[in-house]
Amino acid sequence: MILTYLSGIVALFFAMNIGASGAAASISVAYGSGAIASRKKALLICGIAIFLGAVTGGSEVAKTIGSGIIPQDLLTAKVVLIILSSAALSLFLANLLGIPLSTSEITVGSIVGVGIAQQALYIKNIFVIAAFWVIVPVVAFTIAFLLGKLIAVVNKKYPQLREKRAQKILAVFVVIVGFFEAFSAGMNNVANAIGPLVGAHLISMNTGIVLGGFFIAMGAILLGGNVLQTNAKKITRFSLLEGGTISGTGSLLVITASLFGLPVPLTQVTSTAIMGIGVAKKGKNTVNKQVISKIVKVWVVSPIVSLVISYSLIKIFVDSDIYTIIVLLSVSVATFGILSLVKTIKKENSSYVEQGEGI
Repeated sequence: MILTYLSGIVALFFAMNIGASGAAASISVAYGSGAIASRKKALLICGIAIFLGAVTGGSEVAKTIGSGIIPQDLLTAKVVLIILSSAALSLFLANLLGIPLSTSEITVGSIVGVGIAQQALYIKNIFVIAAFWVIVPVVAFTIAFLLGKLIAVVNKKYPQLREKRAQKILAVFVVIVGFFEAFSAGMNNVANAIGPLVGAHLISMNTGIVLGGFFIAMGAILLGGNVLQTNAKKITRFSLLEGGTISGTGSLLVITASLFGLPVPLTQVTSTAIMGIGVAKKGKNTVNKQVISKIVKVWVVSPIVSLVISYSLIKIFVDSDIYTIIVLLSVSVATFGILSLVKTIKKENSSYVEQGEGI
């Protein structure tokens, strides 16, 4: 019973961090384009939309997370606690850095880590999910790029769109579309927090979705500021019409995926759509490459980190296999050591070149 309560607490903590991370992906466009001037108002709208999306359409993805990756009979209270703790730790660290992180990736990574440790995985389902992690962002980039080119033509042909009255209408449109994108975030992301609990029958689907949706909304409102600022201001600049295109692309793709029960990376969908608009507008140099590079690295590393954490916790607390943990720690130390050594060598080589010295 204690493990059940602990699992519930971690799930709600995870839900709040999902809200903090998802805020950037779901309402940042409306804020970044100027349709919503206040950051507090943007986060409040985001929270309301996320809650409504969760309670009206979050069940399909929850079923996938709860029973579509590993056999449902593996999901005991202890295993659920390990899955949620691994995912929550990964996401919490990313939120502290202000990086928009895909909660779907880290949750699936945590579950896969458990499946590898227990040698029980639905491999086909995992490949399908992973394939859509690549396909959906690519589609988002392509749609946004093409629409960005169309917007350039429209702006040139109809200069009256820059007038104050037209801008007010466009601002309302962007806020509405942004609301639906946040709605889609609730549909897709609530499963990451409550799916394992539902799969283990520790909570009913309806109760889990309501509680999960509420805490995700609170996370967006109270903790989403840093990630919102990163996605809205530091990647590229965009107009109201461009912002509406980004939000519309994201909401359409994520709502569609949610209806089919597919957990997709909303942050990647929105961020790649922003990149598509930026490239269409002024070429590839318009995008802040340093920020993009940082985000992409976290995207790649995050599911692996959560996988390793959950795998290690299973080996410690379920299998009592200390030897595997020693190997993992040794690999980690060796990896960090090699990276540090490479960094030192590069710095030394740079110093020799600058000072005109050599060996």
